[in-house]
Amino acid sequence: MTHLEKEKRGWVVGITGASGSIYGIRLIEVLLAQGYPVHIVVSNAGWRVLGEELGWNAGKREQVLKEKFEGFPGKLYYHPIADIGATIASGSFQVEGMVIVPCSMGTLSSVANGSSDNLMTRAADVMLKEGRTLVLVPRETPLHAIHLENMLKLARLGVRLIPAMPAFYFHPKTIEDLIDFQVGKILDSLRIEHSLFTRWSGGQAAAKPSNGE
Repeated sequence: MTHLEKEKRGWVVGITGASGSIYGIRLIEVLLAQGYPVHIVVSNAGWRVLGEELGWNAGKREQVLKEKFEGFPGKLYYHPIADIGATIASGSFQVEGMVIVPCSMGTLSSVANGSSDNLMTRAADVMLKEGRTLVLVPRETPLHAIHLENMLKLARLGVRLIPAMPAFYFHPKTIEDLIDFQVGKILDSLRIEHSLFTRWSGGQAAAKPSNGE
């Protein structure tokens, strides 16, 4: 993809009130660093979690976003959750796709049942109707039957579900390592190259097969 193409077609990133807003912030950083335009929509509960988990000032939303993401090659676009007339609410506006990370069970339910009552769920509905990439990163435990049924419904529609379940085979040393693993798995689903974690290479068992094979 050329730089010009990246300028024309970006990604939408939604952040809900589920715990784990750092996953969404890190994804935005990586996309912007690669030159992609990123359209951000954050729920009111998402802003509260950003304040509680990351210490962000939710009272100065556009200012804090500018401070956190300035200096990247990609351009950032912020859309208030109530702005149902935003560009990303229309299928005629061209983007590659959308990631909701972290995704609360409430938002997941709204998307699964076609309830487009705010900009985030409307944008997700647009991805479905236009056949574009839609990735949801659920962050909840334990899960009950309604959660699972909604996820199954979305999976059957082609939505990619990437629960916040970091692996440990690459021997993470820091919280940042675990965050980068999760974000790397999202990028894999978007078919975007990265080097955020060490990929599985077969391990000792593969290097030294049994029975001389």
